[in-house]
Amino acid sequence: MLNIRKMKFFYFLTQKKFYVHLGIAIVSIFLLLLLVFQLLKSYTYYGEAITVPDFTGYSIAELDGINDLNNFTFIVTDSVFEPDRESGTVISQNPLAQSKVKRNRKIYVTVVAKTAEMVRMPNLVDLSLRQALVRLEMAGLKINFLHYIPDFAQDAVLAQMYNGDTINADSIIQINSKIDLVLGKGYYPRKILVPFLVGLTKAEAEKKIFEASFNLGEETFLDVEDPTTMRVYSQAPTWNTDQQLNHGDFINLWYRSNVNFDFKNYIEYLTIDTLAVDSVLMDPRVDTIN
Repeated sequence: MLNIRKMKFFYFLTQKKFYVHLGIAIVSIFLLLLLVFQLLKSYTYYGEAITVPDFTGYSIAELDGINDLNNFTFIVTDSVFEPDRESGTVISQNPLAQSKVKRNRKIYVTVVAKTAEMVRMPNLVDLSLRQALVRLEMAGLKINFLHYIPDFAQDAVLAQMYNGDTINADSIIQINSKIDLVLGKGYYPRKILVPFLVGLTKAEAEKKIFEASFNLGEETFLDVEDPTTMRVYSQAPTWNTDQQLNHGDFINLWYRSNVNFDFKNYIEYLTIDTLAVDSVLMDPRVDTIN
C-alpha cells in the first residue's frame, strides 16, 4: 500500500499539471512580495528626504498650520521662561535646521513659557560642595559663584546667597536662578588639579568646573552659539598633568561647533602630546586639526 502511494506521488511529479501549479505558486509569491515591498516603500517614504527648516521664532499656532501639511509632526518637550522672548515661540528644535529627514518626521521643540516656574530654595548650609550641587540641580537651580573663605570646614557650605543677599531655605524663587555659595577652604588649603574640559558641552564643563572647586570665567564662542552642537575647544589655564589652581580660581572657556570639527581626533592629539596642549590652547583661534 505504501509503495503504491509513493508511485502515485512520483507519477504526479512528472505530470504537466504539477509544474503549471508550481509556476503559478512561484509567480503568486513573487507578486505578493513585490506588492509588500512597494507598500513598505510607500509607507516609509523610501528614498524621499525633506530638509528641515529653522522653526526658531515660530509660534505654536504656526506649527499647527505646518502640521496640516503632513510633512512634520511637532512635539513640545520642554518650556523655558525667557523674559526677552515672546511666550509660546520656539527657541530650539531637534532635529536641527537643514537636517535631512523623511516625511511625517517628529520634530521636538522647546518653547518659551508664559510664566516662570517657581521652586523652593533648599537648605545647603553644612553640606559638602558636591552634596550642595546635587541638591541645587534637583531643585532646578544653578550655581553662579563659589566664594571661598578661610575656615576649617574645607569645601563645606557656610552660607547660601541670591542676588547678593542671604537666602533662607524654603524661599520661593524662579527656576534656573543662580545661587552663590560661601565655602570654607581650610586653614592650609591644598592646590587642585585643573580638569580636562575639551570636548564637553557647556553644561558638562560648568558642572565639572564647580565640582572641582573652581569658578567659570569668560566664555567665547568661536562660531555658532548653538547649545546642541557647541563643545569646549579650548580652556585657560591650560590642562596638563601638573597644572594646579587655588580654590575659587577661574577657568576661561572657548567653544566651537562639533558639526564640521572632529573633536575625537583633536582630543586624542591633545591628551597624547601635552606640549601640544600648551602651545595650542594659548591661542584657541589656531585650528590644528583639519
